[in-house]
Amino acid sequence: MDQALHERLHLILEQQRAAFDRERLPSLAQRRDRLERLRRMTATHAQDLAEAMSRDFGHRSRHESLLADLFTVESGARHAIRHLKRWMAVRRAPTALHFLPASNRLMPQPLGVVGIVAPWNYPYYLAMAPALAALAAGNRVMIKPSELTPATSALMARLVAEHFAPDEMTVVTGDAEVGKAFTHLPFDHLFFTGSTPVGRLVAQAAAQRLTPVTLELGGKSPAIVDRSADLALAAERIAFGKLLNAGQTCVAPDYVLAPKELVQPLADAIVAAVRRFYPRIDGNPDYTAIVSPRHHARLRGLLDDARARGATLRPTHDEAPADRRLVPTLLLGTTPDMTVMREEIFGPLLPIVPYGHVSEAIAQVNAGDRPLALYWFGEDRAAREDVLARTVAGGVTVNDCIWHLGQEEQPFGGVGASGMGAYHGVWGFNTFSKLKPVFLQTRFAGTRLFHPPYGRTFDRLLGLLKKIT
Repeated sequence: MDQALHERLHLILEQQRAAFDRERLPSLAQRRDRLERLRRMTATHAQDLAEAMSRDFGHRSRHESLLADLFTVESGARHAIRHLKRWMAVRRAPTALHFLPASNRLMPQPLGVVGIVAPWNYPYYLAMAPALAALAAGNRVMIKPSELTPATSALMARLVAEHFAPDEMTVVTGDAEVGKAFTHLPFDHLFFTGSTPVGRLVAQAAAQRLTPVTLELGGKSPAIVDRSADLALAAERIAFGKLLNAGQTCVAPDYVLAPKELVQPLADAIVAAVRRFYPRIDGNPDYTAIVSPRHHARLRGLLDDARARGATLRPTHDEAPADRRLVPTLLLGTTPDMTVMREEIFGPLLPIVPYGHVSEAIAQVNAGDRPLALYWFGEDRAAREDVLARTVAGGVTVNDCIWHLGQEEQPFGGVGASGMGAYHGVWGFNTFSKLKPVFLQTRFAGTRLFHPPYGRTFDRLLGLLKKIT
């Protein structure tokens, strides 16, 4: 590791830790002030940030940036400001009968300095959403944004420097080597959003210092269409969820499982929905480009591999865009050996896989890693509950896609290879807090009866406890 880089990162961390040591329990007013500054920074510079993201992507829908990257941060900050007093309060906890009249309390405390590694696909939201949770919990924050979005990262660094003291929150820009060094810092908590392979490396780096981690990863999130589904409605909502940000979304439906007799009608309905959303792809301001030439080539490679192995490709438009906008493509007749069915797609390609009985669909989901998201479409309540009971996923949206991610009153996070830990709303506050249990003993306590020397009294009391607990 470059010594100068090592020293620079450690200096920032030491400055933030020193500031935390001077103010270990920020007041409600201080925390609300920091959250309001973050909210105001986002609202004031929303158009500038959207333009920066578009430059980074080679074109990104301004409306999608305003909704998915910027509104989400503003609404999350407002939610935290409204509820922070309750989150910060010391909480009463039940006390077992045999410990009375003692009592229990749960005391939320900040952890210290939090490190956040943000990805490129939603470069502002996935940096600032965990940051606002960390600030709400009373922590100091260091952010390492992706090197694949340099314009957004540079603007974010400048804006944070204008609105926050360096020992409150700071953005560290740089390449992958900077990111690697960042994950080796002795944070009090490290929050990473990105791919599962890189997440494993981050967890290994954190483990060397026993740094607790939250990993928001990805995987192959399925959409299961039941025979009771409204096909037109399901098609429209799957198309939207898949093509938001051109499929470059961690919770985008990766593939569809549909009854075999409905595969063709569903494919027709999805193509029709995509054409309504995007009458053209080339030059369409509403349709986002693929972030880099490497990722564009990777997606073209998935199509070439699938075609060579016998899949039928069905583009939604007969176009060849001159830039990195990639025409949405359905894939029919895929097989498990195709790369598109083994790796997370992260782009506007959508395999539709047939099933006979729903147990086959459930078996396919359960045969792979546990996904970050699962989508189910249908009107049969018993069938819905069967799928929910027999599958495990980070989160579920029923009869739509993606929207469970936007719920501040629900935790968002993965399970297994799709991640560990959760945030949003109070769950984010708790992630970045130490919920310290406090047992308050009284002067006259029955527990003294368990002091040595031990004898028959101890045995009788222990027998009584076994009966009443």
